[in-house]
Amino acid sequence: MKRLAIGFALLLSAVAGVFAQNDFQPLAVVKLNKSETITLKQLKTRANFVLTQYKPYGIKELTSDQKKQILENLIDEKLITQAAAKEGMSVTDSQVTSAFLNTFSQQLGTSVTEAQLEDLIKQRTGLTLDGYLKENSGMGTAEYKAYLKNQLIAQQYVYTKKQNELQKVAATDDEIRNAYEMNKSTFVWNDMLKLFLVIVPAGDDKVAARALATDLRNQYVKDNKQGSKMKVSEDNGKKYRAGDLTVAKTAQQAQQLGWSYDKIIELFGKDIGFVSEITETDTDFQFYAVLKKFDAKMLALSDVVQPETTVTVYDYIKQNLTSQKQSQYFSESVQKIAEELDTPENVERKKTGDDLVKLLNW
Repeated sequence: MKRLAIGFALLLSAVAGVFAQNDFQPLAVVKLNKSETITLKQLKTRANFVLTQYKPYGIKELTSDQKKQILENLIDEKLITQAAAKEGMSVTDSQVTSAFLNTFSQQLGTSVTEAQLEDLIKQRTGLTLDGYLKENSGMGTAEYKAYLKNQLIAQQYVYTKKQNELQKVAATDDEIRNAYEMNKSTFVWNDMLKLFLVIVPAGDDKVAARALATDLRNQYVKDNKQGSKMKVSEDNGKKYRAGDLTVAKTAQQAQQLGWSYDKIIELFGKDIGFVSEITETDTDFQFYAVLKKFDAKMLALSDVVQPETTVTVYDYIKQNLTSQKQSQYFSESVQKIAEELDTPENVERKKTGDDLVKLLNW
């Protein structure tokens, strides 16, 4: 019986070895600047990453043709990064980390360090940053940063080659006006008002925090009566935050502020000059003053997008359309440059035709 168990274990070990060997089969070798092999395992990792982006749309698996296209994308990526390296272009680890954190900071609405991001993900999901990335992208932290680094290098290379042409790509006046007409109903102001908001973090001493919030409110009321605005020192030891805030009368705005919708409705009933009492949340003490009110209205092309700013609806549409057109031109340029670099001297495809299709059956 023991002999049979050992034999079965050896069989499993051999099978695992076959699969591991299969995963490391070379699919292509890119050798424009140096020899880099693309393996089946690398293709599977990238395909898994792509699939995680598709899952919200109900797509649970990729076709062979889609996997082939991902392989071609990997080849293109290596061709361009090698061409960039050949011309001395590079991206530092700090630039990669900055881009990595910027992605999350945009989602969170605030800047975070990698340590803060790790703690935040642990609190919200119970996972490590590495585990969270693997679950949501199919890549660990190191793999994701390596992927991001290649993307940044490729962008730098293509932008350098196509900089002059890219800068000439812009939305036309007709395109801007047509986009406005097609989306006119979305260009509106909800009822809005401008607040002066003061927040004192509770920290470990709620009594002291409440006392500071009360002192700040009293000082604000005193300064306001004298016709001056409360002076907010930037060197306040991070004991409080204060500044102007434009608030829209929407449920989404209430959620972003961590307020109830009833509180938003109550807020819009206050007159200009109103100063609230101190309110306590789970994490801080706050008070606000109502500075200005703005009535809801449909926006014309010449109106500003937000109160007391200079960007008009026309400018806003132009910026967005131009960005879209430049992005499209950039993608087309990447494809064109990759095609020019994809020669038999630079790329050796190890698996093609039926041999490749068999390997893509997973």
